[in-house]
Amino acid sequence: KLSLVGVLANMNSSGMATEARHDEYKDNDDDDDKPIVFKRSDHNGDSEDARPLSSIIFRNSPLNRRPSQYESDDEDDAPISSRFQKKNGKQDSTNKNNSSTLENAGVPNKVCGKRLLDKGSSADQSSMKKLKVSSSSTSVSGIQSDHKRKVVVSSPKTLPFKEDETDDDDDVPISKRIKSDFSNSKKPTAKTKLGKQSCTSSATKSKVKRSVVSPPSKTRSKKSKKVIKDSKFAKSSKSLPSGDGKKKWTTLVHNGVTFPPPYEPHGVKILYKGKPVDLSPEQEEVATMFAVMRETNYYSKPRFRENFWIDWRKLLGENNVIQKLDDCDFTPIYDWHLEEKKDNDGLVKKASKEKKLKEEKYMWAIVGGVKEKVGSFNVEPPGLFCGRGEHPKIGKLKKRIHPCDVTLNLGKDAPIPECPIPGERWKGVKHYNTVTWLAFWTDPINPPGIKYISLSPSSSQKGQSDKNKYEKARNLKDHIDSIRASYTTNFTAEDVSKRQIAVAIYLIDKLALRAGNEKGDDEADTVGCCTLKVENVECVPPNKLEFDFLGKDSIQYMNTVEVEPSVYKAIGQFRAGKANSDDLFDELNTNKVNAYLKKLMPGLTATVFRTYNASITLDVMLRQETRDGDVNQKVVVYQQANKEVAIICNHQRTVSKSHGAQIERLAGKIKELKEGLKELRTNLERAKKGKAPLEGSDGKKTKNITPETLEKKIAQKMMKIEKMERDMQTKEELKTVALGTSKINYLDPRITVSWCKRHEVPIQKIFNKSLVEKFAWAMDVEPDFTF
Repeated sequence: KLSLVGVLANMNSSGMATEARHDEYKDNDDDDDKPIVFKRSDHNGDSEDARPLSSIIFRNSPLNRRPSQYESDDEDDAPISSRFQKKNGKQDSTNKNNSSTLENAGVPNKVCGKRLLDKGSSADQSSMKKLKVSSSSTSVSGIQSDHKRKVVVSSPKTLPFKEDETDDDDDVPISKRIKSDFSNSKKPTAKTKLGKQSCTSSATKSKVKRSVVSPPSKTRSKKSKKVIKDSKFAKSSKSLPSGDGKKKWTTLVHNGVTFPPPYEPHGVKILYKGKPVDLSPEQEEVATMFAVMRETNYYSKPRFRENFWIDWRKLLGENNVIQKLDDCDFTPIYDWHLEEKKDNDGLVKKASKEKKLKEEKYMWAIVGGVKEKVGSFNVEPPGLFCGRGEHPKIGKLKKRIHPCDVTLNLGKDAPIPECPIPGERWKGVKHYNTVTWLAFWTDPINPPGIKYISLSPSSSQKGQSDKNKYEKARNLKDHIDSIRASYTTNFTAEDVSKRQIAVAIYLIDKLALRAGNEKGDDEADTVGCCTLKVENVECVPPNKLEFDFLGKDSIQYMNTVEVEPSVYKAIGQFRAGKANSDDLFDELNTNKVNAYLKKLMPGLTATVFRTYNASITLDVMLRQETRDGDVNQKVVVYQQANKEVAIICNHQRTVSKSHGAQIERLAGKIKELKEGLKELRTNLERAKKGKAPLEGSDGKKTKNITPETLEKKIAQKMMKIEKMERDMQTKEELKTVALGTSKINYLDPRITVSWCKRHEVPIQKIFNKSLVEKFAWAMDVEPDFTF
């Protein structure tokens, strides 16, 4: 009979322990640098992400539970864990810790074993899963042998890391080539309550405990003696480690994430062909998601309705009385929703305060002894996917995320946070100190995409990352002339591939286009420079190009621009003999472009070009256009410069529904002010002649006022009118331009801060509170800073 150590030695020597392979995936939401995300090799296998909810519910039902295959006396086919279970007959107790992780950060974490199962419970035996052995993740392993627990912990491997440089996802760190240690491990058998998928294991309700097994030849690691005190935290540093694959932290402690509350059925029935229909709680929940969408434009979109019906139909079942979405009337649920909004208006503030107090502990993490703010720590609730632009998956059901879907990232000696949902547990725990994310789960709509919980944009880690990004773009100005000379010489190269690379980089540089990535059938059909089709570019003699395509977020890019004659000729050659749907740059892809750019300058990408062109444009325009005047006039100058950058980067937005009402309201106020100004001027003339003032437009008598006082009032009134007219004009000009995207992601904040200091403009006039916190590292820049 084998002891535990003997079994582990045999397992390792025979090569039974395996590692998950590396996989690279493109971030489909960004077309610039192809960020890399995790890939779970089993997402089409054991994962429940791709399974219909109805099949999950039925599978987990007690009626569908099969007897354990290990009930036979023959042990040949039984798992090792069940053999030990019969021999030992004892269970390890689980150490419960209900206090805040941050409050106990200084207490060494005790590794507790997973309690063994009773022999008699075959259902429990079948649901017990052995976590996969990994060099960098934690699992549960503990066996009592001679009253001693033997646990060997291996140190994590250093993993390459790439900071994200996308438009809207700058705050989301993406790890590169990280091993998916859980790709082949199975999930615990789930229980169903009110139709909800649960992560509770019938074998254990304990929290995930660490016990990573390594080859017998390696020694045990010692526990860290570092203690993090609650009462005192180190002052935040602006020079924490950063860079691809480099160590980002030495210790990391946080309290995990929070989850949306469980669904509470309301019992309101929908009508099908005019008759009320009973729905199960899970069917009702999804129907309610759709009913409340009546207030949006999505409700009537054919693709949204089609995708919703496909997913809802899986929950309804084929034999349900509801067979056609168009015959359903969701008005009763919608009316209930409106009544609930009215009734709950008074309770919102009170509930909000209580929620804030409960979530206080999740708002902070301790990174290397420094207390840092966490970004959004809430797991997104289930709902219907809306997406951005004309996404092909709009209307699909986003399933509820459970703790067993969430993997945490912690320091090796940090206590594992208590799971906020009683009876459930985390999927796993990692110790990746080359990344800054705190938790992740697989995107339920776009697997194998990843959703992250990260530090706040105002954290020192993020600040250092932002500073490095803008310094890289600023460094480009020292190389831009040689880079442009380099790609210009290849406009007429005999090699078609070289010629296409040169023309593509010219367009990326001149027009600030994104590089563009290949799109799958289930992704929005958006276009970047490398994925332009013949139909997207027209040649207009003598040397103009007319662009028309859908860019990121399905925003239409329409632009006619004059180009170099050699570029115009090359584009004509690339179009020749091709169909409209063929690739314009058929010898080119994003990898080739980025590889060529990195030869020109280390770290150079399409995003660096965009950041450089955006920042240099803002810097030059502010220096040229700013004149002496009041603060409001200077703010308008800044907004106009920001607008030019947004146009270059094609940052557009749809016109707000309230835009018309806002313009009308401003026009009304301007009219009132002008009428008041007219009265003041009349009274001024009368006062100069010694006459009493006329009655006001409201019929009230006006007091005798000196001409000097009236002149001051006239000046004040005129300033108000001028300001409102400027505001109305600016609002009209910017109604389709998104200023925020470039301000957050492409404009070096030091340009703005130094300009505000030079011209005595309060920074709050340009940056809101969130941006002031995000760009705290830039606030001490000198007034004479030049990008």
